[in-house]
Amino acid sequence: MWAASRDLGRGCPPGTLGARTCARHNGAVISVRRAGSADADQLMSLRAVMLADLGRTTSGDRDWRRAGIALARELLGRGDVAAYVVDRPDGDGLAACVTGQIDQRLPGPRDPAGLRGYVYNVATLPAYRRRGYSRACMSALLAWFAARDVGVVDLRASAAGEPLYASLGFRRTADPAMRLHLPPA
Repeated sequence: MWAASRDLGRGCPPGTLGARTCARHNGAVISVRRAGSADADQLMSLRAVMLADLGRTTSGDRDWRRAGIALARELLGRGDVAAYVVDRPDGDGLAACVTGQIDQRLPGPRDPAGLRGYVYNVATLPAYRRRGYSRACMSALLAWFAARDVGVVDLRASAAGEPLYASLGFRRTADPAMRLHLPPA
């Protein structure tokens, strides 16, 4: 499962590691970095792209974006949340991102530490797809989870993203996902 994260940095030019990691895709070097609070606006823009790809409306009320930017700034300052990004190679802004969060749960026989990772907000701008950016971001995030002794990582896959996640070792679970929307108090 962690093979992709162990491959980060192999064959990359000297000086590309440290604050950044790198990966290769079809011979091209992909520079991945951990996002900071200054990236919050771009992370929310990529989130809107992801939601639109899923057929969800993102136009109209912009309050959700403003609230998301403020929350992203706060979350990125915590030790249990990380986002990894690829900058646009031909300009300002982000080309791709992934966000992950560690959740402490009660332990179980197959998860003695009770640490769970959750992956969300995997997005790549349409002009930069099929270049390995999401794979590089996911690999960096999986390495971050592994370094923190997270034993289980969950995500919700879109049909388009499922082949990538399967290639990284994710498998469908027997547990059906269920959701309840509670009315505002």
